[in-house]
Amino acid sequence: MESSLKNMVLTLFIITLVASGVLGLVYSVTEEPIQVAQQAKTTAALAEVLPAFDNNPAEGKMETEEAVIYTATNGGEVVGYAVETSTQKGFSGEIRMMVGFKPDGEIYNIQVLQHSETPGLGSKMTEPGNKLIVSFVGKNPADLKMSVKKDGGDIDALTASTISSRAYVDAVQRAYNAMQQMLGKSVIDSVSGATSTGDWEEENQKGGNHE
Repeated sequence: MESSLKNMVLTLFIITLVASGVLGLVYSVTEEPIQVAQQAKTTAALAEVLPAFDNNPAEGKMETEEAVIYTATNGGEVVGYAVETSTQKGFSGEIRMMVGFKPDGEIYNIQVLQHSETPGLGSKMTEPGNKLIVSFVGKNPADLKMSVKKDGGDIDALTASTISSRAYVDAVQRAYNAMQQMLGKSVIDSVSGATSTGDWEEENQKGGNHE
């Protein structure tokens, strides 16, 4: 009986050891391809949201707790900033996006990098020319009431997707504030929509119609 127990323990130990070794091998083999794919995805997003540039914005990027900020130059002159950030206020959780700004703060373009919103509803935030992106591109967040029209703001929400739309606005605001803070400029207060020079507080998600 004792011998059988020892054999079982030894067998389990060997199985665990082999499984750990296999997992380690798989990780080492896939780690580099995953990093390469992620870099390619970031590079493509930068090209999408920024004016033409001739540097590598990923070099010298600035990372904060809430955002990653890339500076794009052309001929040595800054042509824009791309800010990668996220919000947890989506209907189905996290939404990650890249927002491109011109040096004066005007939004050049926006690309949603990751989301889990409802197909055919909140997922429309990724479609070209959707209401949300049209409300932002070519405009400076400092000149906008940063909330959906249902909440008294300037942003057109996606049909039947109020929560997703609020989350989208929240992410854009976070991106803008991160850029402004990097530049030492004023940021947008998330409650009033006005600009301020202090730290901005996260507005609690309110209820609303969705799907």
